[in-house]
Amino acid sequence: MSIYPLILGVGTATAGGLGWGDWSVIAIYGLVVIAIGWYVGRRNESAQEYFIGSGHTSPMLIGVSLFVTLLSTISYLSMPGEIIGKGPVYMTRIFAYPLAYVFIGYVLLPIYMRQRVTSAYELLETKLGGSVRMLGAALFIILRIIWMSLLVYLSAKTMTVMLGIGDAWIPALVVTTGLATVLYTSLGGFRAVIITDFLQALFLLVGVLCVLGVITYRVGGLQWLPTGWEPHWDQQPLYSFDPSTRVTVFGTILSTWMFLVCTSGGDQTAIQRFMSTKDASSARRASAYQAIAATIVSLMLGLAGFAMLSYCRIFHARIPIDLLSPEGADNVFPWFIAHELPMGIAGLVVAAMFAAAMSSLDSGVNSIAAVTITDFFDRFDCKPSTERGHLRLAQGIALVVGVLVVLGSSQVGSVPGNITVVTSKTANLLAPTLFCLFFFALFVPFANAYGVWAGAICGTLAAILSAFAGPIFGASSTNGGDPISFQWIAPLSLSTNIAVGMLVSFVTSGPKRSESAALSSDVSTTAASQR
Repeated sequence: MSIYPLILGVGTATAGGLGWGDWSVIAIYGLVVIAIGWYVGRRNESAQEYFIGSGHTSPMLIGVSLFVTLLSTISYLSMPGEIIGKGPVYMTRIFAYPLAYVFIGYVLLPIYMRQRVTSAYELLETKLGGSVRMLGAALFIILRIIWMSLLVYLSAKTMTVMLGIGDAWIPALVVTTGLATVLYTSLGGFRAVIITDFLQALFLLVGVLCVLGVITYRVGGLQWLPTGWEPHWDQQPLYSFDPSTRVTVFGTILSTWMFLVCTSGGDQTAIQRFMSTKDASSARRASAYQAIAATIVSLMLGLAGFAMLSYCRIFHARIPIDLLSPEGADNVFPWFIAHELPMGIAGLVVAAMFAAAMSSLDSGVNSIAAVTITDFFDRFDCKPSTERGHLRLAQGIALVVGVLVVLGSSQVGSVPGNITVVTSKTANLLAPTLFCLFFFALFVPFANAYGVWAGAICGTLAAILSAFAGPIFGASSTNGGDPISFQWIAPLSLSTNIAVGMLVSFVTSGPKRSESAALSSDVSTTAASQR
């Protein structure tokens, strides 16, 4: 049944799609980023340069890179689709960005930046031992491979909508996207990632502005701005004590804040970028640029959702009927790009979408290679004898990771829900657990490996049970949705992890508690002095 019965009526498929001009723009973009990887890669002289650059990278470039990496094609598609199909409250996530910046910039970064490391998980071993370091590195690799597999799958599925072809083409499109990304990443390393991320950010912004401009022109002004609550939108209150309420204002801000903090404080892709800046002050400025860029583009994507909803109302006869359903809302944006934008502009926006996908892929591939080399090969003294051999090993790992992502993408299409729900269910399975490792290491005086392992196990279990409570327990909410909203996965996982970890650590720390407290006090004092 249509989710737009009072708005759109019945749609019909229209002819159209990407033309030769669009494919030319996409091809030129692909060649440019590969050329950048090849050119920049000639300047890499060591594995450290390959992973974190010179250590004096511009905060603006780092901030933009962080923004593009965390945004990705998933956000580029999910924000308009969420607003078209469910309602506008998800836009309130922009209020989480300044709150996250304050916590990241003034609580986390002064402590993190006092040590210059290639892998973030080196920070864990000093306080909690080698087993926790290995746990962190392994969790990160698993999380990023799952995330990137989901990313390339959704990107390929979006392309099938644009081309009007079946899902049978998804594997071929996955291979094409993954190959191009892994090629320039393995060639160029961190510098190539940063430079292409900046280029991709420009494509993202120009792409969404093109969509807004075309719709504004065709409808004759800003009539697409909403004037009331659409009949098909969900009820999205300020807050709710019912955990099955899908989206609330409070839940949106809280879950977004937690995602940003957990990612910035536990994910190698983010910490690696902070480590590439000069000092804590520069890293803080990078975080500020990230927050500003994310706020602007998220706001633009939300407006694009409003604009396309109005466009669908006015030109309802042009819309394919299969898009007028709860499952089809995520595909309205890519369909509009391919069929309604002028030739050339459509190619530009498609390139922007794949730019976002490639930015997350290149960051993930480079970061996984850094963690694998540093936390496994180097730590167990299995590294090559020469610096050149070290660099070649890093490039080889990047290629292997790319292959694993391409293969794994075939397994992620079975998670139920729209893009917003699916990504939240996957990203929040391990991100809070990763952050808690650093929380215990840097902020809990009496934490020990027993408590951290117990917290990690229970926190991850809480995330799995809340994310998939419906399939696991055969339960559903009164409206047929998930019994626990995706917005509560991270809060439940984080609180369970911290509570269990602190309890077990306190019970098992014994006489070592005072010694740990002294060590933690020294860490906090050092952090305060750097602020």
